[in-house]
Amino acid sequence: MQTSSTEYDLDTSSQTLHGLPDIQSLRFRRSRVLQHRDAKGVILLDILPQGQCINAARHCSTLDRLKEAIHRKRPGLLRRGVVLQHDNATPHSANLTQQWLQRYGWEILPHPAHSPDLAPSDFHLFGPLKRHLGGMAFETEDDLISELRNWFDNLDIDFFRVGINSLLSCWQKCIDLHGDYVEK
Repeated sequence: MQTSSTEYDLDTSSQTLHGLPDIQSLRFRRSRVLQHRDAKGVILLDILPQGQCINAARHCSTLDRLKEAIHRKRPGLLRRGVVLQHDNATPHSANLTQQWLQRYGWEILPHPAHSPDLAPSDFHLFGPLKRHLGGMAFETEDDLISELRNWFDNLDIDFFRVGINSLLSCWQKCIDLHGDYVEK
């Protein structure tokens, strides 16, 4: 199983690097929504409380919740093995995280630094999500999370399958382009 992790950085002041819309009417300054999915859909949607940073301990806590969610939503999958795709950000590459991954036998799918064109979230997910959220106003973080859950729950399973399965062709394009940026 491949699980892809995504962090949405919702900032009220400008469009973020992750390609999400400027949401002017939010009363909170900044929220991070962490989403983990596979080819069948979202496994875990989690919000990082306002003002908290993601460090190795917080990342391992999220991995604990992801492990529990996989056990609940994809029975038997943990025994077959988890392949997690995430970048080499400090919380992901920290010793504490590496020890957690080794303890549970989770494999990491290599991901080159600064390569959003090779992450399914960036080349497959953010565009449709940005279009969906465009023009919406949220009074609270709970309203935002509710809308995100609703959007993910209503996506066709083929949406997730295509996103995960297209990773191989994107990697091949990158190889064919000798490491240059891969356009969709």
